Amino acid sequence: MTGRFGRQPTGWDSRLSARVSRRARSVAGQVFALMAVIVVLLITAATLALVFQARHDSQRDARNRSLAAAAAFAHAPGIVAALRSPDPTAVLQPLAESARRASGVDFIAVMDVRGIRYTDSRPELIGQRATDVARAVAGQSFTEVFTGEPSDAVRAVVPVRDADGRVVGLVGTGIEVQKVSQALEGQLPLLLGAAAGGLLLGTAGAGLVSRRLQRQTRGLGAAEMNRMNEHHEAVLHAVREGVLIIGNDQRLILANDEARRLLDLPADAEERTVSELGLDPRTTELLASGRVVTDHVHLAGDRLLAVNVRPTKPYAGRPAGNVVTLRDSTELASVSGRAEVARSRLQLLYDAGVRIGTTLDVERTAEELSEVAVPRFADFVTVELLEPVLRGDEPAHVAGAYTEMRRAAMSGIRTDSPLQPVGDVIRFVVPTAPMAAALDAGHAVLAADLNAAMGWRAQDAQGTRVALDYGLHSLISVPLQARGVVLGMANFWRADTPEPFDDEDLSFAEELGARAAVSIDNARRFTREHAMAVTLQRSLLPRALPEQSAVDVAYRYLPAKAGVGGDWFDVIQLPGARVALVVGDVVGHGVHAAATMGRLRTAVHNFSTLDLPPDELLGHLDELIHRIDQNETGGGRGADGSGAGSDGGDGGPDEEGADGGGESTGITGATCLYVVYDPTSGQCTMASAGHPGPALIRPDGPVEFPELPAGLPLGVGGMPFEATEFQLPEGSRLVLFTDGLVEDRDRDFDTGLRLLGDALSRPGRSTDQACSDILVTMLFPVPSDDIVLMVADTRRLEAGRIAEWEVPGDPSAVSRVRNAASAQLVAWGLENVAFPTELILSELVTNAIRYGSAPVRVRLLRDRSLICEVSDGSSTSPHLRYAATTDEGGRGLFLVAQYAERWGTRYTDRGKVIWAELPLAGGAEPAAPVPLDLDALEDLAW
Repeated sequence: MTGRFGRQPTGWDSRLSARVSRRARSVAGQVFALMAVIVVLLITAATLALVFQARHDSQRDARNRSLAAAAAFAHAPGIVAALRSPDPTAVLQPLAESARRASGVDFIAVMDVRGIRYTDSRPELIGQRATDVARAVAGQSFTEVFTGEPSDAVRAVVPVRDADGRVVGLVGTGIEVQKVSQALEGQLPLLLGAAAGGLLLGTAGAGLVSRRLQRQTRGLGAAEMNRMNEHHEAVLHAVREGVLIIGNDQRLILANDEARRLLDLPADAEERTVSELGLDPRTTELLASGRVVTDHVHLAGDRLLAVNVRPTKPYAGRPAGNVVTLRDSTELASVSGRAEVARSRLQLLYDAGVRIGTTLDVERTAEELSEVAVPRFADFVTVELLEPVLRGDEPAHVAGAYTEMRRAAMSGIRTDSPLQPVGDVIRFVVPTAPMAAALDAGHAVLAADLNAAMGWRAQDAQGTRVALDYGLHSLISVPLQARGVVLGMANFWRADTPEPFDDEDLSFAEELGARAAVSIDNARRFTREHAMAVTLQRSLLPRALPEQSAVDVAYRYLPAKAGVGGDWFDVIQLPGARVALVVGDVVGHGVHAAATMGRLRTAVHNFSTLDLPPDELLGHLDELIHRIDQNETGGGRGADGSGAGSDGGDGGPDEEGADGGGESTGITGATCLYVVYDPTSGQCTMASAGHPGPALIRPDGPVEFPELPAGLPLGVGGMPFEATEFQLPEGSRLVLFTDGLVEDRDRDFDTGLRLLGDALSRPGRSTDQACSDILVTMLFPVPSDDIVLMVADTRRLEAGRIAEWEVPGDPSAVSRVRNAASAQLVAWGLENVAFPTELILSELVTNAIRYGSAPVRVRLLRDRSLICEVSDGSSTSPHLRYAATTDEGGRGLFLVAQYAERWGTRYTDRGKVIWAELPLAGGAEPAAPVPLDLDALEDLAW
């Protein structure tokens, strides 16, 4: 049977209608409707945004194209000339139309500075004035959306400038707004299609979410959900963990049965403020504070509760609040507390192993012990050490015989400690005091209650009274022992911590003291070795520089903090008023490096007496070191020429240990820079064996670092050394240094050289002041290597203090030279040394003529002594000997040695020079058996 509008609903239809209605009332249906609305709104907003964005992009593209076309035409070659031609329109109209078609714009108009058009895509507009072009006339390019006649357009106007930068015309281009809108309309179908697709996808997604929620909630409505919530409430009250919900107004919203039991809440507790629940003040403060806590252990009555507090969000019309959970952990408290203490003690021991002994300084190690124990174990820690330990000496091996120590470190939770400060001498005069008892017993002693420690109080009645009034109440005294030797004492004090020390603390303190004692003993041994190495090093370095006139020298030597190296320097006086400047560095640290340095310095001194050139001297020194290495290590150079037993390392602590000791491995790896300066000529010759070259500052010149031939370190061998010569004017400054001055772990060599150059660039300073200023600029806080610095200002021997003669090969020339020398001595006021000088010259010149070869020259130098030099082209060297009674000659050189203060021979590139020095003040002449006739000396032989 059907009705007027259709058939009557059947039973199945009724069930379907009821199902649809129920679904609409369900949570899933509500969610679907809400998400569908949100999707529609989002897609509508996105479509509108895209339309506006497309419109904006189209206009921006039109602006950019118009501006580019206008700028290109305005800067085209010949545009200025066309504007100045008699008929600009005839010239520019074809060009403008061609450019318009090529660029895709709707018009290109060329105008004069008044806006009168020369060209336009519409010929009827030529000659008419364009509006709103004042900014372009002022020299500014611009774009705009133009509304008006002849059409609305997106246009750009660009000024045309001549070679002088003056505006001589304007170029306007544009695209009509109608075409821009047509481009946008062409994109609308795509945008609308995308919006429709997005709407379908969003609706489908909302349907899928609604379907999933439908399955999860089983199509329940509000009533069903409320009934389920009641079931959850039943479970909530059945759990063995208290739950409280507290609102922001501090009113209790919900409390389950376990929370009521644990806190003993009244029956009407809900909707009452926390302060009205009758809880103890600490619990009330915790619940009312609202702060987030996690597993906070809280004492509530006789129960120990683990409390967690988390904030909640507003829900179902209720304001935000806090959820508090309570768990009874009374039975687990003692076990967990002991476990936590054990864990913290293990962590503290680990930290002590990492933090104590980071340096090899005794006092710093004591400070690290005091710092690591505060405040995690003690409120105050004091460390006292024996005086020999502070000096690095071995303390006495007598237990219980220590009556006083010096306080080396103290740390505390506050700075106003009543304990004696660092540096004071601490005496242990009462045997029953904890400190004295610990030293006597050899293990830690506990004074849990200082009020009852009568021995401690009797030691210093007034001081202990102040300490007790301050709050110190518990003490552990631990003797610091290593290898069975007492080094000092560590005292752990408690003041603010209410719990006194117990037996477990005693064992921990003893373990901590044992670990610290090992580090202190290592530092003490290093201090001893370091002091020995410094003492040896300083004893082997020059204590005073020789008196000489060639250079004005100042120097500094600084040993490394972590181990003395083998750096050395020297100033050696050479014949002929010359001077040698030496700087060297032995690889390694410690006593062995210092001893090796002394051997090298002695060898350099010995080789310098041979008056060898720098490169030859380094060659002899290298060969000597190679022989020493062979004798001491039983090895030699390998096939590659390297020294046996050496890898060319830096000789740091990893190679020789902290004290620089260990088995000797020879002296391979030493470096040396040898410089010879001659004040008579200003000639400076230097050679390097793997050592940094000097800095050179000529008068009124910049700082230079001359390039030296790279030589291998001494002992490596296999390659010859090369010398470099410089001509230095008087007043030049040479700065010699070791790499410890410029290089360190935190600074590379090149950076150090730049800093050194800056420090040397300030003129007008003495050599001593320059040394001080350089160290202020370059010195590291804790140098890891020795530092040697030597600053030398060169001098020249005045020409009036030098006399030279060329000697012919005729023996009769000897008397003429002797007479000329005598006259020169009279001019110098040295008549008192005329006789020995004439005697020496007669002997030396006679033998040069007789046994040498041309050319023969004589030179007198008046320096700190009178220097007589006779040179010839022969390399034959004379030797001092005793003449037999039957010999007719052989006594001349013996007389030279008797009258001269020093004499010797040095070789040059083309011969030799025999020299002799006489003191300027003269002196007693040696007795001669027979008066000498100076002319007869010509008959004497070597």
